[in-house]
Amino acid sequence: MASLDPVLDPTGRVEAVTQAIQGGRSLWDDARARLLRNKAAVISMILFGLIVLVAALGPVFWVHDYRTISDLRTIAPTFTDWHILGTDLQGRDLFARLLIGLRISLLVGIVATVVSLVIGVTWGATAGYLGGRIDNFMMRIVDVLYALPFIFFVILLLTVFERNIVLIFAAIGAIEWLTMSRIVRGQTLSIKGKEFIEAARAAGVSQAGIILRHILPNVIGPVAVYVTLTIPVVILAESFLSFLGLGVNEPLTSLGVLIADGANMMDDKPWMLIAPAVTMSVTLLCLNFIGDGLRDALDPKER
Repeated sequence: MASLDPVLDPTGRVEAVTQAIQGGRSLWDDARARLLRNKAAVISMILFGLIVLVAALGPVFWVHDYRTISDLRTIAPTFTDWHILGTDLQGRDLFARLLIGLRISLLVGIVATVVSLVIGVTWGATAGYLGGRIDNFMMRIVDVLYALPFIFFVILLLTVFERNIVLIFAAIGAIEWLTMSRIVRGQTLSIKGKEFIEAARAAGVSQAGIILRHILPNVIGPVAVYVTLTIPVVILAESFLSFLGLGVNEPLTSLGVLIADGANMMDDKPWMLIAPAVTMSVTLLCLNFIGDGLRDALDPKER
């Protein structure tokens, strides 16, 4: 009879616990399920995936090259010779320019965000874990860099090292990591006193090992959300620089350059402004919806 009682039967208890563990879901399983229930985030991920695919393959397969100059100057959109967005003042196909501009803007956004991610996460986790004078010194450096105007910093770099696309990546990434470091530092301060950290110290794990194997995996949630929200900020920053004439060099272009050119022709050729503006708006909206979905999915209060 005792074997029928799950409380008295050790085998029954073990089996019940095993089934509960096997049937349970981890934090990431719950987060993925909540994310997939968010229709706006799912649609945005699909649409953003298509945008990335078009940016990656579009300039390769499109019938016109973005650098080709022809005698057709600022013609209206037409299917004749597949100039579906017309041409610019130099006779270059605008749709081809839009495709390469989208690629450059996404590259700037992704690469600069990765730069800010690597620097900011490493800096913030190190400062938060070590604490004390080291933390105070490292965060004062962040405060000093915050005090520098972004546009002044970029103009200084462009003046000293000349203008090129790699420098734009570095300049924007060198500014955006500051907020990332503060977020990671705050998360690190909140978990560095937890029991599993103390257990790692007692086991003889080095400080670098604790940061890499225990601190960073536990701050990935807020970091993932911030990354999706940083890419639109970086794209807008690059567009702002391009609008001021500090962006990429010809014959390359970006959405910001195309918007600046379209703004000058807005009265006579409105499609030159509408096409890149709509493209940028859709891209930024997708990234923001994805970021909102990740924030809701990774919120521990929703478990």
